[in-house]
Amino acid sequence: MKRWLYGLPALLAAGVASAQDAPTLNSGDTAWMLTATALVLFMTIPGLALFYGGLVRAKNVLSVLMQCFAVTALVTVLWVLYGYSMTFSTAGMEGGTVNLNSIIGGFDKALFVGVARDALIAAIPESVFATFQATFAIITVALIVGSIAERMRFSALLIFSMLWVTVVYFPMAHMVWSGDGGLLWDWGILDFAGGTVVHINAGIAALVACLVLGKRKGFPTTAMPPHNLTYTVIGASMLWVGWFGFNAGSAVAANEGAGMAMLVTQVATAAAALGWMLIEWFVHKKPSVLGIASGAVAGLVAITPASGSCGPGGALVIGFSAGVLCYFAATKLKRALGYDDSLDVFGVHAVGGIIGAILTGVFADASLGGSGLAEGMTILSQVWVQTKSVLFTIVYSGVLTYVILKLIALVVPLRVSADEETEGLDLVLHDERGYNL
Repeated sequence: MKRWLYGLPALLAAGVASAQDAPTLNSGDTAWMLTATALVLFMTIPGLALFYGGLVRAKNVLSVLMQCFAVTALVTVLWVLYGYSMTFSTAGMEGGTVNLNSIIGGFDKALFVGVARDALIAAIPESVFATFQATFAIITVALIVGSIAERMRFSALLIFSMLWVTVVYFPMAHMVWSGDGGLLWDWGILDFAGGTVVHINAGIAALVACLVLGKRKGFPTTAMPPHNLTYTVIGASMLWVGWFGFNAGSAVAANEGAGMAMLVTQVATAAAALGWMLIEWFVHKKPSVLGIASGAVAGLVAITPASGSCGPGGALVIGFSAGVLCYFAATKLKRALGYDDSLDVFGVHAVGGIIGAILTGVFADASLGGSGLAEGMTILSQVWVQTKSVLFTIVYSGVLTYVILKLIALVVPLRVSADEETEGLDLVLHDERGYNL
């Protein structure tokens, strides 16, 4: 299970493993993780970029593609400089002890100093493990782009991305995944591939960002339909395929855990797509292409934390629940509260992540087809751990995102002017058009 695999680096860093116990490279596991890494990167560029790009108006399509592409480059460089070290350094950590290293890693692996070419994590090269985890950091930041689309300055976005991934993402990933001594790890959280770290984290940041920036000019009275749903469906399809690397790759091995993670990912995604389609069909009398694609993404989000612990039956319930509830969050809730989350990052990723994270505590139980809870844990106690972790993530991400945005606003404007927004970000910020007719 992923909890054991992420605990192993801590043992190796502490020098506990003897020479004869040291892991040996497994070429099959390595081949799978190389593939999984490519699949997760594929989720952001071109998957998420196309999914978001199709949803905005034609005058802003290039700005969204540029944002996703630039975030990919920026986060990669930061990951090498200090991100990997801040996330997975285990220096000073001790199980059951809460200290600064429980929240954030040190800098002993900054610039990959001390990471030997032949260093292993489990049975794969540490270089492969590090690259795989870099793709998670990339897509988490890129998800936030959807909430501020069509109005945020590119310079402000770059500064925000740099600060947010450093102050919010790296510590969250460390607290959940770094092993014994990590704050949420020691709580006993089950988060196989990023329900809290990726989706709730990004979804809450997205909500805060759209509230701080304010509504797009004309929202909600002016119609702002997607300019190319074909792009969106292609992007959603790429996300579906790439997500097998996201979830099954989180087993960090080509084993039975990866196989089950792949199965439940497929099942939950299909159930969510049908759930969103059916409830929309019932409410609006017609099923939409955007709806079924959005439902699929909601299912992918919700199954992420549970993909290492639930079975196919649990995946059906998690997926269908996410499809229905995320539909209401992205339509009724958004309309009732009046916030302008341009591409429904909060409604799909935060809400879907919360649903999946809490239900993970239910469907991990062996009696419900899951892999089984830790010794001494019951469904009720595990659900409490999951809920407590969700609440912590909401507060941590929400407060720090707000502070980061307010600090940036003291230096550069967060959004373009009303006239620039009318003209479109493609021309104003990049001096290019997505379409030259």
